[in-house]
Amino acid sequence: MGDTSTEVGKTFRSLVESADRKFVRVRDVPLYGRAPYHYFHKVFKAYTKLWKFQQENRLKLVESGLQRWEIGEIASRIGQLYYGQYMRTSETRFLLEAYVFYEAIISRSYFERPKGVLMKKDLNLRFKELRFYARFLIVALILNRLEMVNVLVERFRVLVDESKATFRDNNFREWKQVVQEIVRFLKVDTASLHTRPLRYCTILDSHPASLPYVARFHAKKVLKLRETLLASYHRNEVRFAELTLDSYRMLQCLEWEPSGSFFQMRTTESNDNGGLNDQSGASGLIDINLAMDMTDPTLPPNPRKAILYRPCATHLISVIATICEELPLDSIFLIYLSASGKAGRNAASHTETSGVSGNSSKLKVPSQAYRELDSPRSDVSINEKRDSNDRLEDSLWLGPKGSGGSNFLYPGDILPFTRRPLFLIIDSDVSHAFKA
Repeated sequence: MGDTSTEVGKTFRSLVESADRKFVRVRDVPLYGRAPYHYFHKVFKAYTKLWKFQQENRLKLVESGLQRWEIGEIASRIGQLYYGQYMRTSETRFLLEAYVFYEAIISRSYFERPKGVLMKKDLNLRFKELRFYARFLIVALILNRLEMVNVLVERFRVLVDESKATFRDNNFREWKQVVQEIVRFLKVDTASLHTRPLRYCTILDSHPASLPYVARFHAKKVLKLRETLLASYHRNEVRFAELTLDSYRMLQCLEWEPSGSFFQMRTTESNDNGGLNDQSGASGLIDINLAMDMTDPTLPPNPRKAILYRPCATHLISVIATICEELPLDSIFLIYLSASGKAGRNAASHTETSGVSGNSSKLKVPSQAYRELDSPRSDVSINEKRDSNDRLEDSLWLGPKGSGGSNFLYPGDILPFTRRPLFLIIDSDVSHAFKA
């Protein structure tokens, strides 16, 4: 019996190492643009095999030394994979699957250790647990599971305080800041908690088929919203991790609500093998099609969303270019930018008065080009243009103060992308400068 358990343990470790190698290959793949989808298929297949193996051989694995936190880490990785797929595709079924796995980790207390003397390796395990809570909070927030969010926040807070007192590690100061971030996020967002959902909801809204159609731009071409980009950059902006409040609310406005008569979240039940038994089929046997019955097939698909946290202007432009390059011909690209223009104007004015003419001229080239295209008088002097409502200084500020012209986004920077159907939303005090 012992030899059998040892052999099963070796097979399990081999499957874990194989799945982890594949996980690393897809973990850092950008959430926008073309992705090597065959990699995702391979990693899901690897974790499917691993999860089934631990279910079927649980007793022998426990005899060989398997710890509960190891099962929790596998489930956490699976949830992380599903969340990554949601961010790449905006398909809510992936988000639901992530929620199922994360909730199972909480209900089965996979990361909790028996009470006793702490060991050094418990520090790394505690960091795994804290990262899990942060990821679960993001998923629960996006799904509007406010009761679960409140439970997670309280557990998260207690876990951080306990960790700081037990391990006396300075790294827990950063986790304390993460707790403060989520508390501040929820406090600011409280005003919208008791109103109707930001997402389209079948309970409160009429069916899309009954809505009047927008006049077509072309008799033979109906445009569809398929790609969106959400980005924000403000000092001291309300955020949790890399999800700002502005992007969070826009994300919800651009999705169909996964609720109503067509959506029912099943209650997860445990079994002897630790499988995720729920009537929806979202169990330990990983199948990316399991949540299809949770969504209404008559509703259009959600547009894909690229969410950028504090991008510099050059990075933002490169992402826009990548998405435009891959945009289908019948599609609309929506860009939402939330940023201040005040810092950009102040920096530009300071540059002018300090006499650094070289940098000043470089900063104004994109805006100057934009104005020449927009103005019927191409022979107007530069000085006259500078005096005209200070339009040369109208730009979005995407960077720390004094970081240089690469962090100013001008209206002219967007012009090359208007060759494709573009819906532009500028949430800023200088939004007037981006009017066509």
